[in-house]
Amino acid sequence: MNIPFLDNWLKRQGGRQGGAFAAAVEADPDGVAALLAECELLRVRAGQEGLELDDTPASLTALDQLPPRWRDDPEELPWLGNDAGLYLGTVLVRTVPGAAWDVWPSGRPVVRLASGREIDVVTAGLDWAMAGSPELSQVYAESAEN
Repeated sequence: MNIPFLDNWLKRQGGRQGGAFAAAVEADPDGVAALLAECELLRVRAGQEGLELDDTPASLTALDQLPPRWRDDPEELPWLGNDAGLYLGTVLVRTVPGAAWDVWPSGRPVVRLASGREIDVVTAGLDWAMAGSPELSQVYAESAEN
């Protein structure tokens, strides 16, 4: 899943990745949401560009406008993309009524909308970081209307 702090936490819990994470989401959804919202690398890189991420849809639009300097570092690229997806999920969960974190059996965090639709935010973030599309604000807009 490439979330270092979460992978370490899961090892301490002694559970399978998907099962332990799903249990954590069920037992403490606010705590898990806070962990997923950290997105430290993305927040640092955005801050270096003068952008403070405030967990709003407008910040997704601002992220889409940043020059993609992270593409110059192939080692950092997947980490930043992962963070971008978790940040997208954080904005969805905090601003779209009925949106909540869920977990696929593989252990991948997704956002489940009130309609039941699941958004694979991590894949969206990776696609955004690597290719610039779809834009994070576009994924948000499409998700918020469902």
